[in-house]
Amino acid sequence: MPNKVTAGARAVPLADSPRSFVIFEPDAEGHPCEWLKHLMHFAVADRRNYRVSFVVARELYDELSADDAAGRQDRVRILPLEPSEQALCRHPLLPVRGFARWWVMRRYLERTGSEAGHFLSLDHLTLPLALSLGARGRRLCGVLFRPSVHYRALGSYEPSLKEWMRDARKALLYPLMLRNAAVHRVLSLDPYFPTFAHDRYTQGGKVRTVVDPVHPFVNEKPEERRLADSMPTDRVTLLLFGFLSERKGVLSLLDALCRLPADAASKVGVMIAGKVDPALRERVYAALDRVHREQPDLWIHLEDRRLTSGEINALIKETSVVLAPYQRFVGSSGVLLWAAQAGKPVLTQDLGLLGCLARTHRLGLALDTTNSDTLSKGIEYLSESDTRSYFDQEAAANYIRHQSPQNFASEIISSLMGTT
Repeated sequence: MPNKVTAGARAVPLADSPRSFVIFEPDAEGHPCEWLKHLMHFAVADRRNYRVSFVVARELYDELSADDAAGRQDRVRILPLEPSEQALCRHPLLPVRGFARWWVMRRYLERTGSEAGHFLSLDHLTLPLALSLGARGRRLCGVLFRPSVHYRALGSYEPSLKEWMRDARKALLYPLMLRNAAVHRVLSLDPYFPTFAHDRYTQGGKVRTVVDPVHPFVNEKPEERRLADSMPTDRVTLLLFGFLSERKGVLSLLDALCRLPADAASKVGVMIAGKVDPALRERVYAALDRVHREQPDLWIHLEDRRLTSGEINALIKETSVVLAPYQRFVGSSGVLLWAAQAGKPVLTQDLGLLGCLARTHRLGLALDTTNSDTLSKGIEYLSESDTRSYFDQEAAANYIRHQSPQNFASEIISSLMGTT
C-alpha cells in the first residue's frame, strides 16, 4: 500500500479507451472484495471496448491489485481511496457518509474522464440523490441492498418504532431518488422489490433485479482443510461463518446454545468461524465461556480470524447445517447461496427477504432468531430430524441456477454503459 494515494489523485483517461467507467466501494467488510473481483474478471473478458476504474477501500487495494485481472491495466485500474476520503465515506452519521460518497464519486469521475459511475452500495446515497444532486451530466447507478418498504408483502412483519421510522424514510426518499435525472439505473438483489417499485413509483421502471452471485467453489489447498477436519463426524454440525457482528446473530446463537437440553447438546457440534467484530469481542468471549461452563457435552469452537475462500468451502462441505441467525436483518445474504450451492440446509431468520427465500425455495428452517428460546428449539429440532423434512436439495439447486458471477457483472456493466 503506498503511503500516499498518488495513483488515485492523478488518474487520467487513457487515450485508446473511448469509454470509461468508475465502480466505487469504500467499505471492506463482507462481500465487496469478492464482488469486485467478479467485475474485474468480467471486464477483462468482455469484448466491448471500455475501461473500468475501481475506486476501493485501502484494505482491499493489495488483494485486488494482486489479482490476475489487475494486470490488464488497459481494461482495469485499481485506485485506493485517500485516507481522508475513506474516513468521510465511513463516517458514523449516515447523511455525512452519504454526501461524502457522492462527492468522492464526482471527483473520480472527473479525474478518470469517465461517463458513468456505479456505487456498489447505493443505500448510503438515497438522501443526496433524493435532493437531485447529480454528477455534471454523468450517469449514476448502483445496487440498493436493503429495501424494506415492501416487507409486509413478503410475510409476517410487525416493525418496531425504529424500523417503522426507517421504512418511512425510505418510502419518502426512494421515489425522489428515482426522479433524479442523473440516476440511470437502480439494481436490487431483492427479486421482489422491482415489481413493488414499478407499481408504486413514477420512475419505478429504473429499478431492475440483479442476481446475487454465487461464489464459485474453489479446490481448497490441503492446509485449508485443517479447520474443517477438526469438526466432529459423529454429531450434527452447525456452521456460522463470516464477519461476526451482533447483526449476524453470534450472541443470540451462544445464548440459545446455553438453553439446549443436555441430550440435544451432546448430539451437536458448532463451528463459529470468522473475524469477531472488535466492538463485540469481550461479550462474545464471555458468552462462549458461559457455553463451556453450562454445556460440557456440547462441542464448540470459535476461530476468530478472516478465513480464505478455500477454508470456507471446506467447512461448508463438512457441516450438516449452515447457520444464518440474523437479527431482523434487511436484505439478502450470500450465506444462503454458499449453502445452496453445497447442497446444505440453512437455519435463518423468518423476517423479510431471507425468510421469504428460505420458505419459497425450501432452503431450510426460517424462524424467529431474535428469540433465544425459539432458536434453541430450532437447533434441537435439527439435532433429531431428517434434513428432508425442512430442505429440498433440488429446489435449492434451481434457486441458484442462474445466479452466476457473470450474470451479476453483466447487469452492472450494462447499466454503466446505458444499454439497460
